[in-house]
Amino acid sequence: MNLARRGCLSLAAGAAALHLLPRAARGQTYPTQPVYLTVGFPAGGPSDILARLVGKWLSERLGQQFIVENRPGGGGNVAAEAVVRSPPDGYRLLMISTPNAINATLYGNLSFDFTRDIAPVAGIMRVPSVMAVSPSLPVKTVPEFIAYAKANSGKISMASPGNGTMSHMSGELFKVMTGVNMVHVPYRGGAPALTDLIAGQVQVMFMSPVGSIEYIRAGKLRALGVTTAVRSETLRDVPTIGDFVPGYEASAWFGIGAPRGTSPETVDQLNKEINAGLANPKIKARLADLGASVLVGSPADFGKLIATETERWGKLIRTSNIRPE
Repeated sequence: MNLARRGCLSLAAGAAALHLLPRAARGQTYPTQPVYLTVGFPAGGPSDILARLVGKWLSERLGQQFIVENRPGGGGNVAAEAVVRSPPDGYRLLMISTPNAINATLYGNLSFDFTRDIAPVAGIMRVPSVMAVSPSLPVKTVPEFIAYAKANSGKISMASPGNGTMSHMSGELFKVMTGVNMVHVPYRGGAPALTDLIAGQVQVMFMSPVGSIEYIRAGKLRALGVTTAVRSETLRDVPTIGDFVPGYEASAWFGIGAPRGTSPETVDQLNKEINAGLANPKIKARLADLGASVLVGSPADFGKLIATETERWGKLIRTSNIRPE
């Protein structure tokens, strides 16, 4: 075999072997070191669970560790500020969720502008809430609830895990769109609020199906409607609130962001890999377990969602004069 032919065969063999190597070993420009995925809430919550699911997928796809870092505080503001102040090199990302859009208006003293300072990377999932009432309340449908609440103005207590939470905002939107007068009772977390709702100490709460579905099925809570525009796969027999209150929609959504100035190539690469994960049957099944639907799209699509939600919730916060605790 002559040297030229031997050289060609060696190059071909090398190219084939290179194709089999993990991407990090091929000399790719990103990522070449571990990536931190910052979560603004404690371990065990929806944001944390989702970050670990996505982080594992990205680690396997890109050949570098994606390390979940929990930085709770300020309703997610501590984590957001940490990422905003980080170098825009793609090595510190933020798990974004609806509270970030709410906080942009709720907190008037933030040192950053969320929609300006965070580059959207990819959406991941959207999750409905369910409007649940204590079985002691003599209503079985949303129209019956509205009629009862108007006949008992100011006597209905609406629980939430705290001011400015998605639960609170969903209820405030319902109040504005229906004209009912409910008293907001903020708790320090969802668990004590749920306990009092089951006991009948408060009458209604807008909450995640994940935390409430077992009580609904057991008859300890009564589901009147889901907050999304379409019915939930988790609660197929429960109508949407929008069926009775046209235009009503309120859902929690999650995605990934990066510091402003992160290169479009890095953003596009992450977006592509995350969207690939959302098409993976195992990941789709896990999200379905959480009562979620996947949120596939481009960085621009996710950016549009963030901007729209920030404006929408900002308007409600100003109209209802909502303040942080």
